[in-house]
Amino acid sequence: MANHLEQLIAEWFEFRGYVVRRNAMVGKRAQGGYEAELDVVAYSHKENRLFQVEPSIDATTWEKREQRFRKKFEAGSKYITKEVFPWVPHNTAFEQWAVLWASASKHSEVGGGKVVPIRELYRRIAKDVLAKGYLAGNAISEQFPLLRTMQFTLHWASPGEPDEGTPEEKARHG
Repeated sequence: MANHLEQLIAEWFEFRGYVVRRNAMVGKRAQGGYEAELDVVAYSHKENRLFQVEPSIDATTWEKREQRFRKKFEAGSKYITKEVFPWVPHNTAFEQWAVLWASASKHSEVGGGKVVPIRELYRRIAKDVLAKGYLAGNAISEQFPLLRTMQFTLHWASPGEPDEGTPEEKARHG
């Protein structure tokens, strides 16, 4: 079972039309086991883009993060187009993200991948959720429970206002 951040990232990419694999085991060893587990791998044929996303809410040192993410990103570079998505064209744009509770201005990279702060990721996701439009006619599918929860929360959680609904809801319900 993925943690909430892995689940949210996977839902978001799938919602955007990507083919998604979660917790992909790669590099099968002859003695058993695998070299690495890749948290989220996503590919868009339409955009010809491939992502490997490794989220973490750890509180470890940057030195340890560097080692851990380098291992994961090297495994991703080596195995994604061989084992996870072998049908992906060779000219596909490929990005590797480490989603962390961190500042991208202090640490823009770790282990060879781009650092994407959790707050930045949430802003990107919220922008896509809000772009879906008015909730009543455009509810996000229940196959994306975390995105749907965000949609409802963004719709109804207006700080400082009483919970009476939007002007459109008030007009419809008198």
